[in-house]
Amino acid sequence: MTRVGLVGFGGAGAGFHAPLLQAAGLTITAIATNSGERVAQASADVPEARIVPDLDALLDHAATDGLDLVVLASPSGVHVEQARQVVQAGVACVVDKPLACDAVSALELVDFAAAEGVPLTVFQNRRYDPQFRTLQEVVRSGTLGELRQTELRWERWRPVPKDRWREQVPPEAGGGLLLDLHTHLIDQLVLLHGPVETVYAELAAWTTAAEDDTFLALRHTGGHRSQVRASTVSGAPGPRVRVQGSLGAYILGSAQGEQTAFPDADGPLGQLGWVVRGPEREPVAAVESDPADFYRAVAAALVSQDPMAGMPVDPSDAVHVLAVIDAARASDRGRRVVDVITPGEAPD
Repeated sequence: MTRVGLVGFGGAGAGFHAPLLQAAGLTITAIATNSGERVAQASADVPEARIVPDLDALLDHAATDGLDLVVLASPSGVHVEQARQVVQAGVACVVDKPLACDAVSALELVDFAAAEGVPLTVFQNRRYDPQFRTLQEVVRSGTLGELRQTELRWERWRPVPKDRWREQVPPEAGGGLLLDLHTHLIDQLVLLHGPVETVYAELAAWTTAAEDDTFLALRHTGGHRSQVRASTVSGAPGPRVRVQGSLGAYILGSAQGEQTAFPDADGPLGQLGWVVRGPEREPVAAVESDPADFYRAVAAALVSQDPMAGMPVDPSDAVHVLAVIDAARASDRGRRVVDVITPGEAPD
């Protein structure tokens, strides 16, 4: 049995981490939240957990009653500070994405955890989505022939922003779509096509303190070209995925039930997307995947001979993703293509 302390019970903690931890068979023994509404929700959703006001109290609980793992589902701007506290306490740590607000801070945290010998990983749960696993299989299978371009989108129509920290704080405090949705999208593109070499970006903040409308053009070290868009002000959201190849294209629509301008792009029941060749198209069978497998992998790593090596997401992957985001900000400021320089990696 793996005993877990969960920090934060907002959209991430209550909506993602708690259900996935429970589905994976881990036991949430303590939850840190100081919001009256969230305390009530946590008590109802996880009645066996002790509710404490903050991370300090949760680590006190860890010292007296024992914890095998702390999960940080707190605002992005405090991830590094809180993760360092958890590592100093000697407890394995899962940090919700993004690991940090910039690549240098992320690398410092990764190096600190490694020096302390404490396992650290990043909650890249979208790696376990059936939609992404299906996309991986399409790319791997060679069905599309020579791959020429990949487009990923996460667009919504939300002209009145939500009333939450993510929309209200500046980028350096963790706000905006680059640190929110792009940490998923870039991570997926790197898994598909390898590290990113250069980036060109166009960013805008129409309704929020940080960017709410974004476009990135990426070139991977192997030469593949990708485009990634995220927006909360798109009145006609485009398809979530479009991959172009010499033998056709793969297209996937909303992927999560959101209305898009391509209402039938998901395909019939049991399918995820289409391979399209001009007027012809054929549905793609969905690849089954369970997002709770992330926490099953964490639990397995914790009882392995090398827990740090066994974690499902290498935190250095998150450092590279943040380096791409840092380069995207520089690109937008300078209106130019920018080389991606990942701290800690030797230059070619």
